[in-house]
Amino acid sequence: MISGRVVILTGNEKAYVAGTDLGAMAEGGPGDAFQLTQLTHRVQNRLAALPKPTIAAVAGFALGAGCEIALCCDFRIAADNAVFGLPEMSLAIIPGGGDTQRLPRLINPAKAARMILLGEKVMATEAKELGLVEVVVAGIQLVETEESLASRLTQMPVLAVQAAKKALQKGLDLSLQDGLQLEQELFCQLFETDDQKEGKMAFLQKRKPVFTG
Repeated sequence: MISGRVVILTGNEKAYVAGTDLGAMAEGGPGDAFQLTQLTHRVQNRLAALPKPTIAAVAGFALGAGCEIALCCDFRIAADNAVFGLPEMSLAIIPGGGDTQRLPRLINPAKAARMILLGEKVMATEAKELGLVEVVVAGIQLVETEESLASRLTQMPVLAVQAAKKALQKGLDLSLQDGLQLEQELFCQLFETDDQKEGKMAFLQKRKPVFTG
């Protein structure tokens, strides 16, 4: 987290998140699976709904739960050694933390089906081509890149950022007309803020705005 206004999730150079502890799952039944997925959904839904911008900085393996966590973030940056995959089918189960829903909303549904049904892994370059990640950099540049993006985000007006995230996320679950109404409501609400007035004055005075939130 940088300045309390941006959240960065990362691992190490070998793995972002390798996945769930299979040993702990081996003897579990449907009740255990339900508890696991309930907890997973609570955590990941809270991550996805954070009003702050979130960045997944992925190096190495992002398999299963690792891929799911990355999908909950607003931005995904990958090192050139990143590998995304959903190996659950090889265990005779399916992803239980949201990949069957979030992935086909982000990338081509047919490619999402290949990743889920066939367990195909996706390397960093292909992940960028698919829109799974926005940027691919050399591993040694990952920290610099994530911090640069976070720095840019911290300079944005925080209330406007929160409103934009709400419009983007909730709008996906609404009809176009309802989404447009939501956007209109949030747009109008921002005209009550000091930052909105500061932004207009800074533009007119040809200076950099100073947003206070």
